[in-house]
Amino acid sequence: MNTKRAQLNTDYSKLERLLELFLVSMKLGATSFGGPIAHLGFFHEEYIKRRKWLDEKSYAELVAVCQILPGPASSQVGIGIGIIRGGLLGGIAAWLGFTLPSVLVLVLFAMFMQGSNMAQAGWIHGLKIVAVAIVAHAVIEMGKKLAPDKKRATIAVLAAAAALLWQTAFTQIMIIVLAGLLGWSFYQREQASIAPSIRVPIKRSVAVLCLTLFVCLLFALPVLKGVLSLPWLAMFDSFYRAGSLVFGGGHVVLPLLEREVLPAGWLTKEQFLAGYGATQAVPGPLFTFTAYLGAVMNGWAGAAVATIAIFLPAFLLVAGTLPFWEALRQKRGIQGALAGVNAAVVGILLAALYDPIWVSSILVPADFVLAAILFTMLAYWKTPPWVIVLIGALGGIFINSQIP
Repeated sequence: MNTKRAQLNTDYSKLERLLELFLVSMKLGATSFGGPIAHLGFFHEEYIKRRKWLDEKSYAELVAVCQILPGPASSQVGIGIGIIRGGLLGGIAAWLGFTLPSVLVLVLFAMFMQGSNMAQAGWIHGLKIVAVAIVAHAVIEMGKKLAPDKKRATIAVLAAAAALLWQTAFTQIMIIVLAGLLGWSFYQREQASIAPSIRVPIKRSVAVLCLTLFVCLLFALPVLKGVLSLPWLAMFDSFYRAGSLVFGGGHVVLPLLEREVLPAGWLTKEQFLAGYGATQAVPGPLFTFTAYLGAVMNGWAGAAVATIAIFLPAFLLVAGTLPFWEALRQKRGIQGALAGVNAAVVGILLAALYDPIWVSSILVPADFVLAAILFTMLAYWKTPPWVIVLIGALGGIFINSQIP
C-alpha cells in the first residue's frame, strides 16, 4: 500500500511539474514580443531570475548550444529548459505552451482577418519598445556575471562588433566557435571549477535515437513524397526541411518558406506577405508563421501539420544534444571554451539590442523616454514583465497618436 501511495505521489508530482511548465511557458508565449533575442530576455527574467530553474552560466551555455544548432533558437532554449525540468514530456509541455498562443491567433487571422494591416499599429510599436527594455536589462544582468573581467569583456565587445558588421546566416556560429577557441586559450590552465550539476533526464541511447531520426527524416521525406504523392506528406516535407536547414533565427526562414509554398501554388504572394505582417503583431516564436500558412492551405489540420513539421527538427536536435552536454561541460578545457562562449553570447545580445531592436524601435525622443521608464520599472521596481508589456503597448498607442 505504501509503495502504491508513493508511486501515486510521484506521478502526481510529475504531472504538477508538467502543468507548471506548460502554464509558465504559455504565459511567456502570450507576452514575449520582440523576436528571438527579446524572448531570451523574457526567459532570463522568468526562468532564471524569478524561478531559478537554471543558473546563469548554464543558461548562457544552453543559449550558445541552441545558437549553434539549426532552428528557432529561442524555442530551442525553452524546449531545453523544459527537458531539464521534466524530460521529453517537459520539453513538449514547454514548447506547446510557448507556441500555442501565437498559433491560435495566427490561425484565426488566416480565417477571418486576411488582408488587414496591423504592422503599423501604435500598440505594435509600443511592444517593440518593450523589447528594448527587456533586452537591455538581460544584457546588463548577464554581462555582470558572464563578462566580468577584461578578457571576457573584450570577447563580448568583439562578438558584438562581428555580429553587427558581418551579418550572414553563419555569423553567429563563427562567433561562437572563435570565442570558444579564445576562451580555451585564455583559461585552459586555470583549475576546473565545479559547474552546477544539471541532470538531463534523457538516456544517451534515446538522444542518439533522436539525432538519428532527425537525419533519417531529412533524407527520407523527399523520397517518400516522390513515391507516394500525398499532399499532406508534401506539406510535412517542405516545412520539416525549412526547420532543419535554417540558421540565424526566425527571419532567415522566410525565404526558405517562400521558395517552398509559392512555386507549389499553395498560397499567393499577397497571402504570404499578409501573414508575415500579422506574425509581427503577435508574441511568441516567428516560426509560428507556418501555422498561418498551413491554415490558409488546409484549415486547422493544415496549421497543426505545418507547425509540428517545422518545430520537430528543433526538438529532436535539442533532445539529442543535451545528454552529452553535461559530461563535456565538466572538463577544464571545455570550461575555458564555455567561458569564452558565454561572453560571446553577451556580445550577440548586445549587437541585437542595437540592430534590429533599437534601430527599429527608438525613432523619436518619446520612444527613448518610454524605453527608459520601462527599463527602470523592470530593473529597479521589479515590475512583472506582463505589466511592462501592457504599459508599453499603451505607451505606443499614445506616442503614435501624437505623431501627425
